[in-house]
Amino acid sequence: MTSFTKTLASAALTASLLAAPSILLADGTIGISMPTQSSARWISDGNSMVEQFEAAGYETILQYAEDDIPNQLAQIENMITLGVDALVIAAIDGTTLSNALANADAAGIEVIAYDRLIRNSAHVDYYATFDNFEVGVLQATNLVNGLNDRFGDVHPWNVELFGGSPDDNNAYFFYNGAMSVLDPLIASGDIVIGSGQMGMDTVGTLRWDGSVAQARMDNLLSANYTDQDVHGVLSPYDGLSIGIISSLRGIGYGSGGVAMPIISGQDAEVPSIRAILRGDQYSTIFKDTRELARVTVGMVDALLDGGEPEINDTETYDNGVVVVPSYLLRPVPVTAANWEDVLITSGYYTADQIE
Repeated sequence: MTSFTKTLASAALTASLLAAPSILLADGTIGISMPTQSSARWISDGNSMVEQFEAAGYETILQYAEDDIPNQLAQIENMITLGVDALVIAAIDGTTLSNALANADAAGIEVIAYDRLIRNSAHVDYYATFDNFEVGVLQATNLVNGLNDRFGDVHPWNVELFGGSPDDNNAYFFYNGAMSVLDPLIASGDIVIGSGQMGMDTVGTLRWDGSVAQARMDNLLSANYTDQDVHGVLSPYDGLSIGIISSLRGIGYGSGGVAMPIISGQDAEVPSIRAILRGDQYSTIFKDTRELARVTVGMVDALLDGGEPEINDTETYDNGVVVVPSYLLRPVPVTAANWEDVLITSGYYTADQIE
C-alpha cells in the first residue's frame, strides 16, 4: 500500500469534500479527529499518530476542529461518508457524538476514543489514554512537596483549586485524583482553601481556557488575598498554569521578596518547562504522546486484522452506556530536578526547543 497522508485542516477543503461524497478511499484509511491546534500537545498527538499509522502502512485523514463542536461533528460525519476503516477521536465534548457514532457503527467503522472518553454511546470500541486519576494524584503530590520545600515553616498553607473543562470526562478524574491527596490535609487544617471554592461545578474551566483561568485567579486574589498570601495553586493543565502565573506576577508574586506560590500543571508544554526553570511553575505531568499513538495504532491494527487489542483496564471507564475497555499509560511527574532526563534524554524535546 502506498503511504499517503491527507491533512484536511481548512473549512473550505472540508466543505468541498462534503459536497463530493462519492470520493472513495483505499482500504486501510484512518480518520483522526483532534480537538484543537491551540495546544501544542494536540499538535504533537496528531503528528505522532500520522507518523505511526503511515509507518504501519495506513493512509490517514487528520482534522482539527478548533474547539468547535459542530465542526468536529461535521468532520467526523465526513470521514464516515468517505469510508474510513477506523476513527480515532479526541472529543471536544464527550457527550455530543452519539448520533455520529451510531452512523459509524452502521457503516462498520471501528471507533477508538483517544485520551478523552466519549460518553453516552454504545459504539465506542476501545479507549486509549493515561491513568487520569493518577495524573491528579501526582499533581497534588507535587503540590504538597513544593509547599513543604518552599513554605514548610508556614501553617496552614493557603491553596486555591482549578479544574479542567467540565465537558471533558478526564477533568473529573484529574480533580478527584488530586483531592484524594488534598482532602485529608484540608480536613486536618494543614491546607486552607482561602476562597472556599471547591468542586468541579465551581472550579472547572470551560475549554481549558488559560485566559478564563487568569481572570478567575485575578478575582480570587482581589477577594481573598489582600492581607494574606496564597501559597499554592492546583492547576490541572499547563495552559491554565501560564494564565495563573500571569495573574500572580501581575500583583507582585515572585518579586520584591514575595515568594511565588507552588503551581502544578500537565502536558509538559514548552512554555511551562521554561516557567519551571524560572521558578514560576513548580511541576507538570509528562504524557508521552508517542506512546499513546503507539498504543492507539496497535489497537486499530488488531481490530482491522480481526484480533483483540491489548488492554489493561476493564472497569474504570463507564461512559454511561457501556464500560469501555481501555489501555492506561503511566504519567510521569516533571520538576526542575528531572526535566532533562524525562524530556531531553528521551528525545521528546531537544535542548534548543527549551532554551
